[in-house]
Amino acid sequence: MIPLLIGIPAVLAVLFQFIRNEKARGYIVYAGAGIIMLTTVIFIVNWIGGGARVQMYYPETELIDHLMVAGDLFLMCLIIYLSIKYGKVLPIILSVVQTAVVLYTEFTADVKEGPHMMVDWLTILMCIIIAFIGGFICIYTVGYMKGYHNHHKEVKDRQPFFFSMLFLFLAAMFGLVLSQNLVWIYFFWEITSVISFLMIGYTRSEEAVNNSFCALWMNLLGGLGFAVAIALMAQLHGTLQLLEVVNIGALLPLMCLSLAGLTKSAQLPFSTWLLGAMVAPTPSSALLHSATMVKAGVYLLIRISPALEGNLVGIIVSSIGGLTFIMASMMAIAQNDAKKVLAFSTISNLGLIVACSGIGVEETVWAAVFLMIFHAVSKSMLFQSVGATENTLGSRDIENMHGLIITVPRLAYIMGIGIAGMYLAPFGMLISKWVALKSFVDSGNVVLVLFIAYGSATTMFYWTKWLAKLLCFHIPREKVKDVTRKDEYVSMFFHAAVMLLLCLLLPLVAKWMVNPIIRELFGNSKDVLSMSVLTTMAIMLVSIFIVPAAMFFISRRSHREIVPIYMNGINEGDNRFFMNSYGKKEHLYLSNWYLRFEFGRRHLRIPSLIMAAAVLVVGFCLVIGGVSW
Repeated sequence: MIPLLIGIPAVLAVLFQFIRNEKARGYIVYAGAGIIMLTTVIFIVNWIGGGARVQMYYPETELIDHLMVAGDLFLMCLIIYLSIKYGKVLPIILSVVQTAVVLYTEFTADVKEGPHMMVDWLTILMCIIIAFIGGFICIYTVGYMKGYHNHHKEVKDRQPFFFSMLFLFLAAMFGLVLSQNLVWIYFFWEITSVISFLMIGYTRSEEAVNNSFCALWMNLLGGLGFAVAIALMAQLHGTLQLLEVVNIGALLPLMCLSLAGLTKSAQLPFSTWLLGAMVAPTPSSALLHSATMVKAGVYLLIRISPALEGNLVGIIVSSIGGLTFIMASMMAIAQNDAKKVLAFSTISNLGLIVACSGIGVEETVWAAVFLMIFHAVSKSMLFQSVGATENTLGSRDIENMHGLIITVPRLAYIMGIGIAGMYLAPFGMLISKWVALKSFVDSGNVVLVLFIAYGSATTMFYWTKWLAKLLCFHIPREKVKDVTRKDEYVSMFFHAAVMLLLCLLLPLVAKWMVNPIIRELFGNSKDVLSMSVLTTMAIMLVSIFIVPAAMFFISRRSHREIVPIYMNGINEGDNRFFMNSYGKKEHLYLSNWYLRFEFGRRHLRIPSLIMAAAVLVVGFCLVIGGVSW
């Protein structure tokens, strides 16, 4: 089944390059996404039927190793060619150096053979996220890209390339989470970096090209850290097994792998690349830069989290994660572009997951896994709804979403559930944050306690502003036609249903999925949820309908009689216009408070980058200084 999981999306990626008929391509996307999901289900059922235990595969893979060497060289040549074409030097240097380090290690180091792939509960969880979240995003993309090119006539239509990259990315992610050998993980890791680079530059505008190369060199810097970790483990410890990295606990390889995880998950000081990635079409943002690719970084950190408890590397990782959480949350307050809010929120929530991984105890990693699950579903849904709203309204400005519950209620329902899932009770993000806060208090890390307390407060501020905008009651100036296609709604409704079910079934998800992951990582797991399963589910059942019900009743208010309000002049009768003292018609409107001076990116970006870079540099110096090799 493993070759099928990786091979099916890879074959589809090649196939899309030869399909020019839009209708036929759409049907193949639907079928391909369905086949990937079905294959994943069969894979999981077979694994559970075999005892649901950790299983290792492929101890001898000489032919595949040679193919991966060729693949590494191809990726290096592609990066060199495109960097020369656009006059960029840094990506060439980073790509050549890390490829040389990996190839030299492979051909010279005396490494004992071991399994190259592994299946456990964490792998199963990642496969579910990749197959189902990724699959439905691909289905959403079929309808979205039609509307995208209708609104962006200046962008050359390269949909075959776009779909190829989406499915090739799914193949690479399956390979990454199933791999156990460091060289194999590195190979798939670099593929995801290159695909992200190509998709950010989809429009080929000057901004898109510059942002794509920013993403490339930052991810290549993390790739260089990964390559150095491979060399250190091979030369000093004679192994390339990820499990051995955790068992041995040598700090310098752990630090290098943590650098790779921090760059891929867009943590400070590397968060710039994710903000720039928002120039790409929405499916790219939803799949690569929110739901799955950035999860590769936190996935790696969760894998090595047992080795981070109480040591210098763990302190560095948790500090950078905590700093990223609060600083990105503060900068999100000043954004009125919905995709930028989602980008800062993504960086912020990934920071919290990273901080939990850095502490490296059962409770914090439990919270990290739950945060990863809810974040993947909620952010994918939010990016899709924002993309559909942009195609409908011609704007993704939050101010233009005023009263969306009246004008386009279906999109408002979906967006509202996604926002509620990010910060309201009883959705799992809030529960996970509470568990993280409790474990930070137990660990005695006062700084992280302050970070999560104030970071959660700022998170509540910008999400509440956005949700209130959606739910504002007003009389629309003009009727809005919803141009969202059925395949887009299929994906968004699926995500909304999953979000509600995850909330309702949270105790069961904890018992059947998250607790087994913690047992495999640490050898035991604590019962984090103290209430009984039935009591918790009853509370969830009552609570999850509050937000949708409130949104429904607000949307029904559009048929009620208008009550005139005082408007600093003569009300024109619709509560939107009034006559001023000069006899001129004035427009009254409501606007959110964005505190641009206090929390604007221009004020907070440089200090946050300096602080994070200082922590990282000092940490590397201390580790290299001889704490442990």
